[in-house]
Amino acid sequence: MTTLDYSIVTGYLLMMLAFGVYAQFQQSNTDDYYVGGRRLGTLSIAVLWMASWVGGASVIGSAGRAHNLGITAIWYCLALAIGCFIFAALFAAKVKRLGDGGQYLTYPDLIEDRFDGRTRLIATLTTALSFIAFAAGQLAASATIIEVIFGWSFAQSLLLATCIVVAYTAIGGFLAITYTDWLQIILLVLGVVVIGLPIAILNGGTPDNLLSNLPPERFDLGAWGWPAIIALIVSISMSFIVSMDSFTRSYAAKSPSAARNGPFLAVGLIIIIGGAATWIGLTAGLLFPDVASGDNVLPMFIEQLFPTGLKGLVLVGLLAAVMSTADICILTVSANTTHDVYQRFVNPAASEQQLFKIGIAASALAGLTAGLMAWQMQDVIDILLIGFTINGAALVIPTIAAIYWRHTDSNPAFWSMLAGLATVLGWHGMRLITTDPIFTIDPLWPGLLAAATVFVIGHRHRAPWTPPTRAEAEP
Repeated sequence: MTTLDYSIVTGYLLMMLAFGVYAQFQQSNTDDYYVGGRRLGTLSIAVLWMASWVGGASVIGSAGRAHNLGITAIWYCLALAIGCFIFAALFAAKVKRLGDGGQYLTYPDLIEDRFDGRTRLIATLTTALSFIAFAAGQLAASATIIEVIFGWSFAQSLLLATCIVVAYTAIGGFLAITYTDWLQIILLVLGVVVIGLPIAILNGGTPDNLLSNLPPERFDLGAWGWPAIIALIVSISMSFIVSMDSFTRSYAAKSPSAARNGPFLAVGLIIIIGGAATWIGLTAGLLFPDVASGDNVLPMFIEQLFPTGLKGLVLVGLLAAVMSTADICILTVSANTTHDVYQRFVNPAASEQQLFKIGIAASALAGLTAGLMAWQMQDVIDILLIGFTINGAALVIPTIAAIYWRHTDSNPAFWSMLAGLATVLGWHGMRLITTDPIFTIDPLWPGLLAAATVFVIGHRHRAPWTPPTRAEAEP
């Protein structure tokens, strides 16, 4: 790393803060702060989808797993593409129409309007827990990049990453994220696909060379383990359906067609970036076989093989990918705290100025909490899988019912969410304190089974005194 490379990275970090300050003066209410005024077109929506889902696990994590396991690492990005496609095809336009009709700001807004306030609370808690885990995974990846760039410890790097992301997210809100995400996605595609992949090929990453010099098991698509791969695809696909930022993206679109076409466009870009990261990881496995931590592989590849100037630019692209995912995760938790808890249950008459202040404080708290989680766990993909499991297992069944089944009841929805959340958290806890073989099963499956069982039983045995749903009460 030369002075030029350090200058590029430092300039990028300062520019992110400048975007946050600029955006602060472009918004006048919470509609601007959380959903960008509901006026974004297809390209902006596609960029936001990319920025939200293509982050540390997609780039840093996929390259690291490819280094350690081989092409099976591509399954993470394929799972993202599948989930994005499903949401675009079946949910995006309908969610946009529901959001405009109810003037929703958050996912729990829809849940309460469809069910009741207690179901909203469980949805809010589940969303906040999962998005803190998502943010933690991205902050851990950011720290890994900064660690390689500056030679700092992981803790020091994590502190800097957390402070930068929290600052521009808290100050600028959704508009700051929109401004920064355009730049971040351009840098990511430039760094990983346009520059990174050709350099990998020039340094021994040709198909023939990889096939000849890497062990055959590196080309086994199932090397990750088919049970883990299936759980990954199912949990990520379900997380798209219930993830609050999926709903926020749809609310922010200027029309149902923009809400639908944005994620369709993002699908292709996700596959391209995931494929490039996996290819680079395979090449790094050939060049750096003795690297202890897979998550360090991609930053090390760039630091050692890229020329001066490009090195800083591409590291900025990686940092951009990670930060662009962390920021929306933090803003999501802020919206949960400010709108779904404070405004809904504590101070319904809160002024816009009060909500802005609470939102900024909530963003800071969410970012710090995620930073602590990243410091404790450090492995990017493992952290994110906790969030996917919590979100998918607890929320997917009631959410589909809320959107497509007008005659469902709030009682089964509430108890289904609670059962799924409690089972997943309990299962994760038991895995920490026991080696019983049953707890080697991915928590997704028992959580989803518990949620589905409670939901079905609740409808089959609905008490005669249960009040009608809102839809049933409508003439």
